[in-house]
Amino acid sequence: MKSWQCLAAAAALAAALAMPVTGAVDPTVASAPRADFVPPPAGSYTLQRIQPVADARLLDDQGQLRSLAGVTHGKVTLLTFFYTYCADPLGCPFAYITLRKLRDQALADPRLADSVRIVSISLDPTTDTPAAIARYGSQFVSDPRFEWRFLTARSVPELLPVLEDFGQDVSVETDAQGHPTRTLHHMLKVFLIDREGMVREIYSLAFLHPQVMFNDIRTLVMEPAAG
Repeated sequence: MKSWQCLAAAAALAAALAMPVTGAVDPTVASAPRADFVPPPAGSYTLQRIQPVADARLLDDQGQLRSLAGVTHGKVTLLTFFYTYCADPLGCPFAYITLRKLRDQALADPRLADSVRIVSISLDPTTDTPAAIARYGSQFVSDPRFEWRFLTARSVPELLPVLEDFGQDVSVETDAQGHPTRTLHHMLKVFLIDREGMVREIYSLAFLHPQVMFNDIRTLVMEPAAG
């Protein structure tokens, strides 16, 4: 993305995100599509290497700067984007149902609990401050045996290169008069990243099936470490 395009996009998104939040949504209430096939067993296939994760500086839920590379290396990582007041039942809330299932499956397997993490990055740094994501994430990070990190950016301009790197488009819904609302449109995606920080799979809503994803996670965990 060109520098002037980044600035224009940042200005438009920041203006819309400056509007007050009208409500929040329980991220545990959603319906889900169902898989109608039996996925291949873990380790019986290879996941292609799609792209490396570009580094960035983001804020954690304590307001400390964190390197994105630091939380996408060393473990198999599931990364997704969210915002705390997302109201689409097949958006962020559904993603969290799926991620919770995967976390619970990993915790049930001693070989996986220390080998897998989840990283959630806010799409709205204006509203989703470190304190806000700490409150939101507290329902997911209560088990110390599993690493689940919630991150935000210091500003919209600092977030845009991260969105660009992951190909995560975001637009702001407008009302009948053409005025921006608080609703963000973004295609739900979950990125599976290996221990070397390489994206190996990208799941959209239609392919967000826990058993498929869990087999992919186990497949990456079973791979020998690079070097």
